[in-house]
Amino acid sequence: MKKYFRFIVLALLALVFIGMFIFLWQKSRPTPVTFEEFTPTVMDLRRTTVVTGKIEPRNEVNVKPQISGIITEILKEAGQTVSEGEIIAKVKVVPDMAQLSNAEARVRLSEINVAQAKTDFDREKVLFDKGLVSAEEYEKVKQAYDQSREEVAAARDNLGVVRDGVSQSNASASSTLIRSTITGLILNIPVKVGNSVINSNTFNDGTTIATVANMSDLIFRGNIDETEVGQLTPGQNMRITIGALQQAETLTAQLEYISPKATESNGANQFEIKAAINLQNTNDQLRAGYSANAEIVLAEALQVLTVPESTIEFSGDSTFVYVKTAADYERRAVTTGLSDGINIEVKSGLKATETVRGPQKIAEQ
Repeated sequence: MKKYFRFIVLALLALVFIGMFIFLWQKSRPTPVTFEEFTPTVMDLRRTTVVTGKIEPRNEVNVKPQISGIITEILKEAGQTVSEGEIIAKVKVVPDMAQLSNAEARVRLSEINVAQAKTDFDREKVLFDKGLVSAEEYEKVKQAYDQSREEVAAARDNLGVVRDGVSQSNASASSTLIRSTITGLILNIPVKVGNSVINSNTFNDGTTIATVANMSDLIFRGNIDETEVGQLTPGQNMRITIGALQQAETLTAQLEYISPKATESNGANQFEIKAAINLQNTNDQLRAGYSANAEIVLAEALQVLTVPESTIEFSGDSTFVYVKTAADYERRAVTTGLSDGINIEVKSGLKATETVRGPQKIAEQ
């Protein structure tokens, strides 16, 4: 029994040894080299670039007060539309004490002058009615009286503007009423009732009461690298994709501005571009500040013979392909054209019926 068991163990060891020998011998044998093969196809090639930017209104203005004061009432909210001249807020004037004092003094002085002018006029009128003074003398006194009355009215209007911000003679155009300067959508109202505001002057830009924009005229604003800006021309069409929209809607736009001067960003020179967005086919309400991507076609070749760029061998300024023959592959010079990074145009040296060699196939382990 032990003798048979020994024979069985030796036989198993022999089988294992022979199996390992066969396995190692097969692994050591050279495997045939095979390549992927492709047939040229006729297609449209486009080389594009993607520019990241934002959607902005072309016309966006900051509405600011003409006087300094305190906000007493806000009549509009962000998101509402306003017409040019429509009232957005009201301001109560906080008068300058020196200007107020001067305005009050002007009123008092003008009232004294008009009282004296009236006395002179009444006296002159009595004499004129009796024929004791000439018409010329009478007209001079009357003119002085009329002028003094106009000065009183002007002084009182000035006092009203300094004290209340309202002129009695033109209350509808009061500077205390903050009106929109354009027709559009209110994007933001950064002030609240009770906030102090100041008008724009030499030393200050003034307080912004509201930001209003025309949302029916939007532009895409972005930056493109200096290596690609030379391939752009005003009037080019582009596709705008806005990821924030529910269905990632794609819009069309037309390039209308390329900055003549670069700005440095992260060590690279960038040129600003602007494009007018076509809003006719959009169903969504676009909002100012949406992030967007603009796809621009830098070059294109329509219905040309193409092969995968991986089949091309580049040698200096020359390009070659390996064309399949009955026996092997023939190295052949070709003239190439536009490439989109995946496929490349073959202008000459290759027929549509021929097969070209691609990258080597990698055997699965």
